[in-house]
Amino acid sequence: MKIARMSESYLPAEIPVDIDFLQQMLNHMLPARADDGDLYLERHIAESLALEEGRVKHISASTRQGLGARIIQGEASGHACTDQLDPAALQDTAAAARAIITSGGAHAPVRIRPADSPRQLYTREIPAAGVDLQQRKQLLAELDALARSMDSRVSQVFANIAYSWSDIHIIRHDGCHLHDRRPLVRLNVSVVVEQNGRRETGSSGGGGRFTLQELIDSEQAEHFVREAVRMALLNLDAQAAPAGPMPVVLGPGWPGILLHEAIGHGLEGDFNRKGTSIFSGRMGQRVAAPGVTVIDDGTIAQRRGSLNFDDEGTGSQRTVLIEDGILTGYLLDRQNARLMGLQSTGNGRRESYAHPVLPRMTNTFMLGGREQPETILNSLEKGIYAVNFGGGQVDITSGKFVFTTSEAYYVENGVIQYPVKGATLIGSGHEVLQKISMIGNDLALDSGVGTCGKAGQSVPVGVGLPTIRIDELVVGGTQV
Repeated sequence: MKIARMSESYLPAEIPVDIDFLQQMLNHMLPARADDGDLYLERHIAESLALEEGRVKHISASTRQGLGARIIQGEASGHACTDQLDPAALQDTAAAARAIITSGGAHAPVRIRPADSPRQLYTREIPAAGVDLQQRKQLLAELDALARSMDSRVSQVFANIAYSWSDIHIIRHDGCHLHDRRPLVRLNVSVVVEQNGRRETGSSGGGGRFTLQELIDSEQAEHFVREAVRMALLNLDAQAAPAGPMPVVLGPGWPGILLHEAIGHGLEGDFNRKGTSIFSGRMGQRVAAPGVTVIDDGTIAQRRGSLNFDDEGTGSQRTVLIEDGILTGYLLDRQNARLMGLQSTGNGRRESYAHPVLPRMTNTFMLGGREQPETILNSLEKGIYAVNFGGGQVDITSGKFVFTTSEAYYVENGVIQYPVKGATLIGSGHEVLQKISMIGNDLALDSGVGTCGKAGQSVPVGVGLPTIRIDELVVGGTQV
C-alpha cells in the first residue's frame, strides 16, 4: 500500500499512527458492498493498590495499545485487531477484516475529517494527576485505621483504590474522526467482623468518571468505610430468611441491578432482532404495570456508565425503553438498528480494541413515582425489605432470575423485625414488571460500582431505582 500525503492537512493531536496512513488503510479495507465499518484506536492505562492486613500488599499497573478494524455487511461482520502499530501489522489487520466480504468493487474514497465537538461529560485528564502512589497508600492506611477504630469486633480490613484512563480514536467508514479520553476511578472497602466465633463481612464502594482527587475531596471514602462496618455488624445479628412467595420491597439505588439484569438485557437489540428475548416483537404493548418507566441514559455527567459517544462514534443519548408500562424502545448499536429499520441509540459498546461491538446498557434506571418510601414499607404485612444486593443470574430468553441480597430485613405489619442473611429473590423479569404496585419518589443511582458482563466482555455501567413494592416474589431462605 503506497502512502500519499493528504492534500489538506488534518493533524489531530496525540494520535499514535500517521493519519495519512489511517486514511489509506480505511480506503483499502472498505469494499463497495460494505454497509458499515470503522477503525478503533485505543491507548489504555490502569493502576490499582490493594490493602490487606494493615498494609498495601498489592500494586498493579498495566498498559495496552492497539487497533481494531471492522467491516459489516448485512448480518455478517469482520473484526480484526493488532497491538502492533507498524504499517505491516496494520495492513494485515485491514486485510483480515476485509476477508468477511468476498466480492465487490472498490469503496468510494473517503477523506478523514474531524467530527463536531462532542459533549464533555467528564474530565479528559488522567485520574491520578496530582495524587501520587504515596498519597494513595496513605489514604488506604487511614481507611484501615478508621474501620478498626469504629468497633473492636473489626478483625480484617480490605481496601482497593484503582483508576483507568482510555485515549480513544474512532474513524468511521465515512471518514468521520472522533476522539475521546475516558477516566474511571473506583474505591472498594470490605471488612470482616468476629463475635463469639461467628464471622461476617460487609462491603461498600463507589466511583465514576472523575479524578482520584475529586474522590478524596468528596469524603466518600470515609462514608464507604462506615457503610462496610455497619453492614458487617448488621450481619452478626442476621437470622435465617423465611422462604416462599411473599411481597418484597426493594430499596433505592443499587437494587436497580435487578432491573439491569432481569429486564435491561432483554431490551438489547441483538436479542430482540433475533427473536430470543421475552420482549421480542412486543413494541407498543404493555409489558409492565402502569407507572413503570425505564430509562437508559448515557449522558449523565461523571457517571460510571456514561460516554460522550459510544464505541462506534454515535452520541450517547437518553432512551425511554418502557413508558408508563408500554414498551417503547430497544438498546441499539448501528448494525442491529439498520437490520431492524431503526436508528442507533448510542449503545454500541466494546471492552477494548480487541473486542467486537455489542448493544449494551449505560446507566439504566426506573423513574420515581409519587409514594413516600415509608408508606411503601408500611404496606408490608409480612415480607422482605431488600436494601442491597450481591450476585445474581438471569436467563435472557425466559427472563428468569435469581438474586442474592447482601442487606435485607424481615418485616411484619410495616415494622422491621430483624435482618436476614442470604435471602434469594427468584422470579421472571417480565412478571416482576407486572407486579409492581407502588413506586417511591426517592429515585437514586448507585454509587458507581457496576460492571456488566456479556459475551465475554465487561464494561462499566450504572443502575438506579426508587423504592418499589413487588406484590409477589419467591424468596429462598438461607440457614445462618
